[in-house]
Amino acid sequence: MRKFIVTTLFFLAYITSNAQKDFQGMAVYESKTSTSDFKSRFEGNKEITPEMQKMIEERMKKMFEKTFILNFDKSASIYKEEEKLDAPGQGQQGGMRMMSSMMGGGGTYYKNVKDKSYTVDKEFMGKEFLVKDSLPKLSWKMESETKMIGGYNCFKATAVRPVSQSDFRNFRPKKQEEAKEGEEKKDNKEKKTNFMDDFDLPKEITITAWYTPEIPVNQGPESYWGLPGLILEVNDGKTVILCSKIVLNSKDKAEIKASTKGKVISQKEYDETVVKKMQEMREMYDGQRGDGNRMPIRMGH
Repeated sequence: MRKFIVTTLFFLAYITSNAQKDFQGMAVYESKTSTSDFKSRFEGNKEITPEMQKMIEERMKKMFEKTFILNFDKSASIYKEEEKLDAPGQGQQGGMRMMSSMMGGGGTYYKNVKDKSYTVDKEFMGKEFLVKDSLPKLSWKMESETKMIGGYNCFKATAVRPVSQSDFRNFRPKKQEEAKEGEEKKDNKEKKTNFMDDFDLPKEITITAWYTPEIPVNQGPESYWGLPGLILEVNDGKTVILCSKIVLNSKDKAEIKASTKGKVISQKEYDETVVKKMQEMREMYDGQRGDGNRMPIRMGH
């Protein structure tokens, strides 16, 4: 009898171990970023026709409203924008791809919560980068509030995190009066200003997340992780990422592995590269307005 009990326990442990090993899930997230700050920059501009404004709004919607797929297991995940077919003549050009990437799209975001690292492939101005770094450690504060999301009971958690300079979703365009005042100072001092002078960029932002212990994985969308359950919603004040669908243990398993294409670079180095190239674009634009000269921008190898 004792031998039978021991054998049964080993068998159950084996089944549980394999079930956890094979466990995999898929979650669909809808990401939406407020565009009110950017719309205010061209509203009331007499040089922009109603047709141009409509076209701008359509392109902004495409950049600021996205659908992502998160495939995850017990230790790793990949988060990627859902591929959509463009209408004829509406394929993304280089500039649109660049802006889409800076608005949180493009590339495959791989997270390994076991070794606390992430890898994401980024395309910026025609060059491919492979950003590799340690996962940001957020000091989550567990709150008492709960709510239901898609039939799952979720708990609230908040954290404060620093802002990335390569993520334009965090940028707040300065008011017209402030921008005009900055231009006057620039003219008076007769020196170049950084393109960042056109924006207000907070040093840190407060994150509100909702997670469900009913799916006990240390995962979430984008770079978010570190809670005792799958994160189903994230809100940073401007961008809301909300889970709209969950499928667990489907017969079709996704391959969860990091991308290998692109020049390996740290997050800090990538941010510095983006800021530098955006500054070059600003100087090129100023040069075109001033004397019509064109300044070529090339990515180094």
